[in-house]
Amino acid sequence: MVSDASRFEFTRERIERAACAPGMSQSLYWDTRQPGLGLRVTRGGKKTFIFESRLGRQTVRMTIGPASMPIRVPRDKKGNPTGPGADGEALRLLNMIRTGVDPRAVRDASIEAARVQRVEAAEQAARDDVAVGDAWPVYLAARSAKWSPRTLLDHQRLAAPGGEERKRGEGVTVAGPLAALMPLRLAELDAEWLTGWLEAETATRPTSAAHAFRLLRGFIRWAAEHPTYKALIGADVYRSKAVTEAVPSSRSREGDCLQREQLAPWFKAVRELTNPVQAAYLQAVLLTGARREELARLRWQDVDFKWGSLTIADKVEDQRVIPLTPYVSHLLAGLPRRNEWVFSSPTAEDGRIQEPRMPHDRVLKASGLPHVTIHGLRRSFGTLCEWVEMPSGIAAQIMGHKPSALAEKHYRRRPLDLLRLWHTKAEAWMLEQAGVPFKPAAVWSSPVRAVAA
Repeated sequence: MVSDASRFEFTRERIERAACAPGMSQSLYWDTRQPGLGLRVTRGGKKTFIFESRLGRQTVRMTIGPASMPIRVPRDKKGNPTGPGADGEALRLLNMIRTGVDPRAVRDASIEAARVQRVEAAEQAARDDVAVGDAWPVYLAARSAKWSPRTLLDHQRLAAPGGEERKRGEGVTVAGPLAALMPLRLAELDAEWLTGWLEAETATRPTSAAHAFRLLRGFIRWAAEHPTYKALIGADVYRSKAVTEAVPSSRSREGDCLQREQLAPWFKAVRELTNPVQAAYLQAVLLTGARREELARLRWQDVDFKWGSLTIADKVEDQRVIPLTPYVSHLLAGLPRRNEWVFSSPTAEDGRIQEPRMPHDRVLKASGLPHVTIHGLRRSFGTLCEWVEMPSGIAAQIMGHKPSALAEKHYRRRPLDLLRLWHTKAEAWMLEQAGVPFKPAAVWSSPVRAVAA
């Protein structure tokens, strides 16, 4: 129960005279006009408007504001409120109490909402500053387990900033096509940017630009579903007409294939290489139609000399088993077994062949043949098999091409012996055209014994 001296109608003069009682840390005074409106005066002379009421059995006390604020809600000549007042705030809080609402909970919820809003605004500002180069390594880490080592290397190489000393040859590396996009904020990666980037890259390196765009397209789709980046980038930004028209057309390289009449000089130059691993690797690519990294990563445990098979780490279907033909078996049986890799290299960091292009370039130069890529040797296998009228489905199964026709996709799973029949025939024909004297053993044994000049 408060004393009568503590209750009076609040006016500016009376508030200024109000003081803390001697020996007390604070004194409370109550307005007789507005229930719940109080004045707290501390020993140090600080004066603050407060509100106090009861909610059930609880006493609810809250600070309204400094005593310097208006006591009453100011009103204009028509009686309309024109600003805040202590009694108006007390009335608002009292009405909440009367409806069973705790104003402290409302205040705390408002404070928390404001805090969350500030945090979200700060996080949004941080996200707005996220560059492509910030999200790119996160993308690689998230997806690399589903990629082949070659695919991961392509993502790293095409986004590399360049300027590093070349591991082979002189000079420094050139920035990859995607490097120009790395400093760009994700929010800025729109159709206009992509179109300009594609036009600039296509002018100097169209094939790399097309490849880089395909990798970037996968990154955009991933980012558009990522909880951190999805609000910053459009999922269909790469689908606009301007962008699709700027993408260089993907055409197979004309002439990137060995012709029948080119087999003799090519085989002669390859077999004259001083490094037997390089020579065997290049011939095996042509005679098996395997992809570059599929063959480079071949392990001895994947070679079955007894039953004549190779287990290839397939790019499309995890792995495939193809025939180990007589001449390829002869080549592999003669290689040194330095480690787990069939095509080993004592100078490479991981112990296997890394860059077969350099010895192949020497082969092409020595034989006087036009440029053919390592992938062109794989393409040559598919083309040359037509000379022995090998069914296209068998060639595709050996090479690891994804089935196209419905029957091929769902019903054709040819046994290894049937593949070997055609594969051996194709190999013998290529060696005959190349003038390579080779006589396979009459009986398949481990390892195959054959006579080769």
